[in-house]
Amino acid sequence: MAMKLESDLYLPVKHFLEQQGYEVKGEVKDCDLMAVREEDILIVELKLHFNLTLVLQGVERLKLTPNVFLAIERPRDTFTKKWRQVIGLCRRLGLGLLTVAGSGTHEVRVVCEPEPYHPRINYRRRKLLNAEFAGRTGDANKGGITRQPVMTAYKEEAIRIATFLRDNGPSRLRQIKEEAHSQKAPSILQKNFYGWFVREGYGIYNLTAAGHTALAELHPDQ
Repeated sequence: MAMKLESDLYLPVKHFLEQQGYEVKGEVKDCDLMAVREEDILIVELKLHFNLTLVLQGVERLKLTPNVFLAIERPRDTFTKKWRQVIGLCRRLGLGLLTVAGSGTHEVRVVCEPEPYHPRINYRRRKLLNAEFAGRTGDANKGGITRQPVMTAYKEEAIRIATFLRDNGPSRLRQIKEEAHSQKAPSILQKNFYGWFVREGYGIYNLTAAGHTALAELHPDQ
């Protein structure tokens, strides 16, 4: 049976910490649970579900001790992207996370410890990020938009190639690379992601009807 009250989490967490040698008391100066073992002070904030209020409470308790846990009822599915993001957020904030089984023995599990976060930079993704930024010739996208096409560096380059072919007709690959200023032209033309291009001979490419239509929609005045 699922837990109905935040206080239902208290006894399982209390017993769990007592087994580790802590003396535990509830509702100490607005802290849901405080535990002391020799010089160590540990604080746990309880909520049935993970939410922003719980995170803010945990961050506030970090002013009192680095040993702060958030405790929630264990979700049914702990293999989702959202759950991984929850764990990642706790780690980044230096908060520990406990889950309590909603039925049976009310087993308590330590999902992550309250440890200082040392981020590791993903240099491959950072390189791709910089390349995307540098590859855009302007700022065609409004930040925060959703469910709308985004003008990427790749699409900009494909448009340059399409525009060149519209203006010049069938052209050789070398000419396209040089005059459309596209070093990625071989890959873009071969993959033909947007269906704008067609190969008319060895190393010769032209614009399809779909390509003409796309350019007309992008630049209706031309």
